[in-house]
Amino acid sequence: MKKISILLVCTLLLLTSCAPNMNDEEVLQNDESEEEVSIVPSHQLSEENYKMVLPYKVSEARGVITNQVANRLDIDEMEQGLRRHSKEVFDPKQYFFQEGQYLTSDRLFEWIDEWNPVIEEELEGLDDEDQEDIHRENPRYLSHILEQNYLQKEGEENNVELKGMSIGIALKSVYQFHTESRGPYFEDIGMDEMMEQGNKIAQKLIEELRQIEGLQDVPIMIALYREEDQASPVPGNFVAKTNVPGGSASIGEWDSVDEENILFPSDEGKEKYFDDHEIVTNFGNEIATFFPNYTGIIGKGFYVNGELQKMTIEIPIEFYGKGEVIGFTQFAYSLVQEMFSDYFDLEIKVTTSDQIESLIYRKAGAESPTIHIFH
Repeated sequence: MKKISILLVCTLLLLTSCAPNMNDEEVLQNDESEEEVSIVPSHQLSEENYKMVLPYKVSEARGVITNQVANRLDIDEMEQGLRRHSKEVFDPKQYFFQEGQYLTSDRLFEWIDEWNPVIEEELEGLDDEDQEDIHRENPRYLSHILEQNYLQKEGEENNVELKGMSIGIALKSVYQFHTESRGPYFEDIGMDEMMEQGNKIAQKLIEELRQIEGLQDVPIMIALYREEDQASPVPGNFVAKTNVPGGSASIGEWDSVDEENILFPSDEGKEKYFDDHEIVTNFGNEIATFFPNYTGIIGKGFYVNGELQKMTIEIPIEFYGKGEVIGFTQFAYSLVQEMFSDYFDLEIKVTTSDQIESLIYRKAGAESPTIHIFH
């Protein structure tokens, strides 16, 4: 079991803008011991966020996800969503977060290749039509495996040990492939088919994890993530999760996860969440009435069990001076107060072609939004 000695620091964090000032904390190394002496900040951004052991350790498989998952939005949602679901198992008040330290890049690439169909030999000498048929019958389901570690303090010596692990398995909803001289082609993968394959992959994975030194008795949460296609303006979402007790190498029952990211305005948004679609559309219409440079808005709603949790809206517009930015932001602020309910988080970004000009943000339940204009 990996151990890290911790120096608990009680230094107050000075707040500037929205971020803590860490300048008063020192990272110490103990030359007389092979163990690392690290810092755990005495404050955290909120009780909903994990404290992290410093110096920060990047993942042993750093960068693999960017090679394996085509849509940048899926990368962000998978990383953040896995941490969000981990909070239900590993309480941020009791655990520290650390990026995955056990699954290396080589190991991940080996598993991804091994657990996806190997069809190269079958394609040799075939024409494009036959190659296409083989690809469609043998889609590559698995894109990536994401590891996150959760640590707890042990004993009077302030050691921390790995006490929990979360694993996200990224699975394709669309398989893209080429034949020898044609393509790209796209093969849709149904939810039931994806879940069947995801369960098989998860079982292979837990058996492999239990063979790694230090992971035999660690509780592991495994969550299945369904990717969107690589051109989608919204990310995919987690669809199922399960908890594997320490010492077990068997996947039990899966708990369904009812989450989705919806684009506004869109036909899907109008069909599933008509009221939210109308509010976003009317918000855009009001802006268009007063600002001729406006070209349209891009809204993204995040839903859990059919309830809106967060709405993010981007307003791309060209400005000719900072006064115009301020005036536009004030106008958008007044519309937010009039049009949007306060039961969900709301984030509105006013952007030009190369940067964010202003930000309007409101936490669920807050009386009024916060505005920041970038200089």
